[in-house]
Amino acid sequence: MRVIAGAFKGQRISAPRGSARPTGDRVREAAFSMLGTIEQSSVLDLFAGSGALGIEGLSRGAASATFVDSDRGATATVEANIERLGIEDDAAKVFRADAISFLRGAARHGDRWDLAFCDPPYKLAGRLANELGGLLVPVLSSGARVLCESSYRHPLRLDLPELVVVVERRYGDTLIVIHSKANPDGT
Repeated sequence: MRVIAGAFKGQRISAPRGSARPTGDRVREAAFSMLGTIEQSSVLDLFAGSGALGIEGLSRGAASATFVDSDRGATATVEANIERLGIEDDAAKVFRADAISFLRGAARHGDRWDLAFCDPPYKLAGRLANELGGLLVPVLSSGARVLCESSYRHPLRLDLPELVVVVERRYGDTLIVIHSKANPDGT
C-alpha cells in the first residue's frame, strides 16, 4: 500500500496483521478527490488500522492528524508508519482507545476536528451508526466533514440533522459517504 498524492506520494505504508482491512488505493484516491482541498485541516482518523486515511490527509496538506484504534497492533503500525515517513510529532497523535470512549473524552475536553474519517470494521458499521454520529457532532468544527467508509451491505449511516450527506459513491463492496456538519441555523 502506498500514499497516493502529496508530500509522501509513492511512500509505502504498512498494514497491521490480522483483521484490519486497509482502504484500497483506488477507493482512497476517489475519496480524496471527492473531498477536494484539505490543507491546514485537523483530521481525525477513527478505526485507523494502518493510518492510511490520516496519513494521506497529512500528505495532502492537513495540519494535523489524530489516529484512534483499539487494537495494539494497529496503533503500533500507525506509529511505525508515521516514524518511517518522518512525520513531525506535533502533526500526528496516536491513541489506543475504543472510538466511542475516545469521542466522549474528546467532547469533554473541547477537542474539535475539521475532517473525520470513520472506517469501522464492516460488520460493526450498522450497529455503531447511531451512537457514533451523536458523539461525532460535538467534536466537529463548524463546516466540518465526515467521510464514512463501510460495506454497502452494512452501511454506516449517520442519520442526524446536523450531518448532511453531500456525496455518496459505491466502489464494489465499498460505500463512501461524505457528510458535512450543518451550521446551527441548518445551512
